[in-house]
Amino acid sequence: MTNRSRLRQSGFTLLEVLIAMIILASGVMLLAQSWSSSYNRIRKTQKNVEIAALLERKLAETDMKYRGKSIDSIPESEGDEFEGYPEYSWKLESKKFEMPDLTSILIGRDGGVDQMMMQLMKQFSEHLSNSIKEVKITVTYKVKEKEFEYSATLLFVDYDKQLPLPSIPGGG
Repeated sequence: MTNRSRLRQSGFTLLEVLIAMIILASGVMLLAQSWSSSYNRIRKTQKNVEIAALLERKLAETDMKYRGKSIDSIPESEGDEFEGYPEYSWKLESKKFEMPDLTSILIGRDGGVDQMMMQLMKQFSEHLSNSIKEVKITVTYKVKEKEFEYSATLLFVDYDKQLPLPSIPGGG
């Protein structure tokens, strides 16, 4: 064998080296993309956990502050930033609970419903609307120019309100 044939058999060609480099580079790119995607998912999950914890904290604070008190003492709206979390803010909105009209369900029954039952349902619905206050707490997360809102609702019931007694027509 000559020196020339020995050199040709012992090394790689330029084409083989280029193909190996392309395969290696594409593998490194896929690995880097996978790490980046995983990191972004972890950051998003961490933000969701923070938001849920802040929302739960504010719900518990509000519940402790207004539980057992008159529903008239709950403010219509308030809010502020969370201490130590400048990118988060919260707001509280309260409104009278709107009881759905249930008379249509009674009317749709076989045989219908009498006037006294409808009057009783109307009084009961009004009582529930006056005895329950709906409080919605919203946590807002601001990142760059986008805002993301997450909210939860509490219902406060004033158990001290008297249930109105139905008036009986023609009664004395």
